[in-house]
Amino acid sequence: MQLLGKRWTVLILYQLLSGPQRFSEIESALPVSGRLLSERLKELEEEGLVNRQIYAEVPIRVEYSLTEKGNALEPIIRGIQKWSEVWVEVNLAP
Repeated sequence: MQLLGKRWTVLILYQLLSGPQRFSEIESALPVSGRLLSERLKELEEEGLVNRQIYAEVPIRVEYSLTEKGNALEPIIRGIQKWSEVWVEVNLAP
């Protein structure tokens, strides 16, 4: 599962742990380009980690959520989060 090692993948999964979200919500929460976000979401969907739900509304509404397989990664993602809080130094300087 090389997808988990790709840039932004784990952060996208982390973002979806809080529940279903539209593309624009994920894009606003993460400093990732729309093109790359779209690519990662498609890959995550193909791997069975993310569900893409299209609602028959005008305008069309699309939401992304974690599948059962994706939710099974929660303990691992939370563990990485806790580890990074202790060991990763954040440089906020421009």
